[in-house]
Amino acid sequence: MCTRATASRADLRDDFSRLRTEVGAAAREAHCVPVACGTPVLPPEEPLTVTDTERYRLMARHFASLVTREDGAAREHGRVCGCHVHIGTFDRPRALEFAEHMRPWLPVLQALAGNSPYARRHHDPGFQSWAVEHARWPTVGPTPVLDEARYLALVARLIRDGTLLDRRMVYWHARPSEHVPTLEIRVADTNADLDAVVLVAILARALAATLLGRVEAVVPPPPGPADPPAPGSPARRRARAHGSGSGLGWTARRRPAAEPVDAPMARARPGIDLTGATAWAHEQWRHVRVDGGGAARQRAVFRHHGRFSAEVESLAPATMRT
Repeated sequence: MCTRATASRADLRDDFSRLRTEVGAAAREAHCVPVACGTPVLPPEEPLTVTDTERYRLMARHFASLVTREDGAAREHGRVCGCHVHIGTFDRPRALEFAEHMRPWLPVLQALAGNSPYARRHHDPGFQSWAVEHARWPTVGPTPVLDEARYLALVARLIRDGTLLDRRMVYWHARPSEHVPTLEIRVADTNADLDAVVLVAILARALAATLLGRVEAVVPPPPGPADPPAPGSPARRRARAHGSGSGLGWTARRRPAAEPVDAPMARARPGIDLTGATAWAHEQWRHVRVDGGGAARQRAVFRHHGRFSAEVESLAPATMRT
């Protein structure tokens, strides 16, 4: 699903509601129900297939060990569903500047949206967000500190040496989009709770609006990698592992839960105020902190019923509760 561009929280939510209603109607025609989840709760009944387009067929050949098993079926760990937030409009140089300043706050967005506690075949590795599955792909990780010239040179080198097929395969957590003039943030799981999705988008946009002054004043961004890093910074590991209910920070130092969880809302407050959604955003933030988010709800359902199918039975109506 892809929503229309908007600066209105109400319009964004209405658009999401309309799209989910349409998806639900299409699913019923196929005798299915949609379930919004970062990774599937139940294993597939039939072997998975690679999407039948020229690009995905080429990716399957080029990255065969990541995409397919020896029998030709798609690997289960390829089934991840993310929520990407586009903020704009920005040209590539400005998007790169914003990506550098947004980097310290992205683990918070990842923790907020954690909704994929299971890896594969009912295995629970203890994570809130199983985004580590996606981290198997080249370039997945924090955004390097690069201006446009160095960005183009780096990506060209990665394409030449076969690491990437093209610029669209730059999978940094925040990147300049190659098909629309935006900064694209790629850390959040798909969520059944529609308001959680809207909150991620509102918070991402508000952080960008709040950081605008620093970008325009050419304030140096926080220190970061100069080349594509290996996945798994300390903050991001905690975001995946503990979600919104832990000592999540954006440095390697563990902090009390209240400090890092409340700090992003305080930092983003000027941008949130511009949307007129301040009271709503704080209420949704409080709600996520109390119930722990999507992954915590999934585990609670399993503990109560003792079967994974009960989680699907819970996620399906929650997905269509618009």
